[in-house]
Amino acid sequence: MKTEIRLPAVAGSFYPGEPSTLAKTIAGMLAQTAKPAISGDILGLIVPHAGYVYSGPVAAYAYKAIQGMAYTDVIVIAPCHVEAFMGSAVYPGDFYRTPLGDIKINKELSTELTEHSDLVNLSQSGHKAAGRGEHSLEVQLPFLQTMLDDFGLVAIIMGSQDMKSCQALAESIAEVCRGRNDILLVASSDLSHFHDYKTAARLDNKIVDLVNGYKYNELYAELQSKKIEACGGGPIVAVMMAAEMLGADTAEVVKYANSGDVTGDSSSVVGYLAAVISVGGEDKVYELDEAVDESMTEKNPASAVDFGLSENEKKKLIDLAYNSIAEALKGREAIIDSSYRSGVMNEERGAFVTLTINGGLRGCIGYIKAIKPLCETIAEMAVQAAFHDPRFPALTQAEFDKIEIEISVLTPMSLIESPDDVVVGRDGLYIVRGYNSGLLLPQVPVENNWDREKFLDQTCIKAGLAPGTWKKSGTQIFRFQADIFGGR
Repeated sequence: MKTEIRLPAVAGSFYPGEPSTLAKTIAGMLAQTAKPAISGDILGLIVPHAGYVYSGPVAAYAYKAIQGMAYTDVIVIAPCHVEAFMGSAVYPGDFYRTPLGDIKINKELSTELTEHSDLVNLSQSGHKAAGRGEHSLEVQLPFLQTMLDDFGLVAIIMGSQDMKSCQALAESIAEVCRGRNDILLVASSDLSHFHDYKTAARLDNKIVDLVNGYKYNELYAELQSKKIEACGGGPIVAVMMAAEMLGADTAEVVKYANSGDVTGDSSSVVGYLAAVISVGGEDKVYELDEAVDESMTEKNPASAVDFGLSENEKKKLIDLAYNSIAEALKGREAIIDSSYRSGVMNEERGAFVTLTINGGLRGCIGYIKAIKPLCETIAEMAVQAAFHDPRFPALTQAEFDKIEIEISVLTPMSLIESPDDVVVGRDGLYIVRGYNSGLLLPQVPVENNWDREKFLDQTCIKAGLAPGTWKKSGTQIFRFQADIFGGR
């Protein structure tokens, strides 16, 4: 029998089509995302599905929550933008393919799902539609491939999102998943579309409140009355309903943003939400601002090196970074006066400048090697991070007042003899194999609660290599330390 593979439809447009670039893009978003402190067992996620440059950093918050967890099967439910049909279509083929590889469909579970309602059917509808391929399910898969080692997929596209269809799908899921604690449910949805920033925030905050309150019936009613908007409202309702039938009692929105936060254009935006659904959780244990602020304090736990920079000199370097960006916004180059031309500030040092807005990465670029005086490196890398990080559009004047800056001054790289020499909380990593290379700063594993092996795996992913490549002969592992400081 011929193997049936659903080929990527939006690789190269909604997300990078080249495997190493895709792996680096996802690893970069996850590395700069604080892991939500979720209590209870995670049963479901709600994630957006726009292009990665817009909604990827929001989706990363939900996917970061399942870091280190294992699920035997993942059921992804997404809306259909490409054709109309009744009920829900469960993909009947063998694999869903992304640039990161093929994901095997759990055909037994997929078939079993369709045995409980005429509104849930094995069908290619929505999955392999003529013309533009459906993106809302596909864009979730590279994130899942990155976060989970191995899983079976049940891929579902909802053609109709009325309550009858939502309930039929939820009851079918609950029927086949009852008694299992190794299944993850994923609902794919964006929120309001093409309103101005203020209107979008007002509409979307209603959804945030309803999700946090686990009020899916009210959410459905508000969607029907057009008081709120969510193109994947049906998947959200179906997943919340199914999860509740399986014992879930808590839903927590862990991130909200809209496209205006990325583009700087507040005239017409699309809203994005990331949420986690759990069993046995406690209300609102996750406080986003606290989780983010910990990584931006001057006493960063990964600061293992003291180059002799005084607190005043650190402040001067932070001020220089801000001033360099401010001058660049005016089309000018910042002047580095003589007060920077002494001591460590005038020594050749490698350094990275990281920009964040509300805890989300907004740019990070640096010199690995010491090739310029530190003050010149900081001025140049601040401008590069603001305007030339390929993952982001150029920083706008409106965003400038929101940015936080963190500086990491690096020691020289040293080749290690054994991975056991790596110390999490002290070392940064630079892994090289062939033409691939990737670097993660010392603070990254600290902020993400990684152990040594996870840190090595994630640095491989940053390099566009498979996890575990650090174990292979021919892979070079370098370590370094850093003095890390930041602020406004």
